[in-house]
Amino acid sequence: MEELVAAVRRGDADEVTSLLESGADPDTLAEGLPVLCLAVAAYDTDVADALLQAGADPLRQLPDGSTPLTRAVDGGSHLLTHALATGRKPLTPPARADMLARARRWAEAGAETELRRLTGLTGPVERIRVEDGEIGWWCEQLTLGLMTVRDEHRAVLTSMEALYGIRAPFDELVARALAHPDRDHVVWCDVVFTLGRRTDEETWLWSRDLLNHPDRTHRLLAADLLLSLILGDVVKGSQPFWERGRELVPWAEQEEDAQVLAVLLHAMTHDSAPEIEAVGLSYLTHPDPGVRALVPQTVHRPESLTTVLTLAHDEDPGVREAVCHWLAHHRGSEPEAGDALVTLTHDERQAIRICAVSGLAVRDDPRCVEAEHRIGPVDPELPFDERLMDVWRYQRRREAAEGG
Repeated sequence: MEELVAAVRRGDADEVTSLLESGADPDTLAEGLPVLCLAVAAYDTDVADALLQAGADPLRQLPDGSTPLTRAVDGGSHLLTHALATGRKPLTPPARADMLARARRWAEAGAETELRRLTGLTGPVERIRVEDGEIGWWCEQLTLGLMTVRDEHRAVLTSMEALYGIRAPFDELVARALAHPDRDHVVWCDVVFTLGRRTDEETWLWSRDLLNHPDRTHRLLAADLLLSLILGDVVKGSQPFWERGRELVPWAEQEEDAQVLAVLLHAMTHDSAPEIEAVGLSYLTHPDPGVRALVPQTVHRPESLTTVLTLAHDEDPGVREAVCHWLAHHRGSEPEAGDALVTLTHDERQAIRICAVSGLAVRDDPRCVEAEHRIGPVDPELPFDERLMDVWRYQRRREAAEGG
């Protein structure tokens, strides 16, 4: 069906879905290949999902002996491989074994090495950074000759092992993450997510011990793992380490790398131990704004409020916004909190002004009504911010109370 082929090529998932609902064959061929292969080659997860839901076969044998699934694995597509492996048609044991073996081969050899082996070419590899705006992670896309792959194979292997109950060794998973030393890379994220779901004491201790490593990248991964373990497995409702951030105090006190320190502080904010507040306040004037921005979240005692409020005048807008968010959720009755929010309604950044006005409204501070005018016109092209309704809600509450 030409319409379906054209919609798949355009990446129009809505049109693909509409055509499939009207009776189009999800295994329609385009130049001898099922359209699912077009979606795989384009790394188009939405279109692939639509085809799979309509019954497209991820294990269909192609003229070259491959299948849509093996093409997704070879292409290094983490999300596509997961979609094809978990669709309506369960994988056969041989298909599952082949998928894991392929992913491991790519992971162990490395994307560029395997790409050169398969193409037989020795020229320069074209590299581009591909970012996922919705999830927030990134990967590198490599092209040599007519072949293009992404360097997500270690994530493919990690997620598929976890899906099938294979417990990969801790050190092996650490090595996979460190092969992509950026906490926003898809492989790093997937390893952190996978180990973070292992809410057992052994994984906690191994991650904590990794904080002693002399290399800052190892310590950054350790901090990320500990944060993930503290957040726990939300699906299963398992959070055994929620109140154990205090155990990280010795490392937070001596950590010199700003990024590692910021992640450690983030992990510790979920624990209300007094020693954590002391560590946070000790970094009130830290040179890195990412560290200063986390200080308010470590504070739990009312007597520390005045100290934290000095950050409302910080030169960095990110720090001021973090303080504003913290004050907007602070439920103490201290008048200084409201006064600081009023000051922040004059901030040069509209996002901070919106947050400050919302905070005043939620605190039932009547000054929110006058301050609302300082927000200014909001860009209609941006998603609607629900906090813009907080002053209206405050007024309705007041009217109801007066009427009563």
